Amino acid sequence: MSYTVAGDWGTSNLRLYRIEDGAVVDRATGPGIGDLGDQTPEQVLRAALARWRATSEPRAIHLCGMVGSRNGWIEIPYVDCPADPATWAAGSARATVDRIPVTIGAGLACTRGSGAPDVMRGEETQIFGAMALVPGLASGRHLIALPGTHSKWATVEDGRVTGFQTFVTGELFALLRRHSTLTRAAADDGAPENDAVGFDAGLDRISEGGHLLGALFETRAAQLRTGASGRWALGFLSGLVIGAEIAEILPAATGTITLIGDPALADRYNRALAARGLGATVHTGEACALAGLALLETP
Repeated sequence: MSYTVAGDWGTSNLRLYRIEDGAVVDRATGPGIGDLGDQTPEQVLRAALARWRATSEPRAIHLCGMVGSRNGWIEIPYVDCPADPATWAAGSARATVDRIPVTIGAGLACTRGSGAPDVMRGEETQIFGAMALVPGLASGRHLIALPGTHSKWATVEDGRVTGFQTFVTGELFALLRRHSTLTRAAADDGAPENDAVGFDAGLDRISEGGHLLGALFETRAAQLRTGASGRWALGFLSGLVIGAEIAEILPAATGTITLIGDPALADRYNRALAARGLGATVHTGEACALAGLALLETP
């Protein structure tokens, strides 16, 4: 059976999808760009594809993510905003592995109103994929959010990404959880529902006008003085950092926001947006990435 391979190759993971007649029929994984060790990207890709290639070769391979970074296979220059799907696809790079054609998507770069630069690699594929899946995003002004380690909020106007901003919310949460005194209690301390209660309390604390740096230590103080559980504390901390992120984008938020990402994390952002009176539609990162990678196919 003739097939192509689509892949999201980030810092931590390589995720490959075997595509036949437009549908995913199998998956394979491998180490991320940051975990190659002594191997080259070509060697890692060969190993990940070995099971499929044992019976037949793919027609083409389409990749996105950190594989196109300075530390990846090929460093691909960023495509400057404003950028539409065609402009982005034109900025991709070509390579081969054992004579199989490989296309690697470029990242995006922008300069915000303050003059500060910003960049993304991988998320742009999901953004353009969402635009392909939801035709309504091709006209008018829309805000697309991609929650994660480094959350991205992109503005799309008439089918072009005109700018975006990165928030290190996920990374900050992980650092505070693992390397601070704020959540010393075990994560399984307390009833499971305490996490949601704490999350809502964190959102409320920020929405009341609280500043993040001034509110963070309340996570620990609540455990010491009110007997708050570890689950509550983690939920509260999550609510604080996500709530602070949402508060910062409020001036730019109009209409329904498009959320792309892991369903569990997207649900948290959806709740945070709803608490501010904003609606959202949710799309999985995998579906959007695959739709975006399909745009790299050459006729």
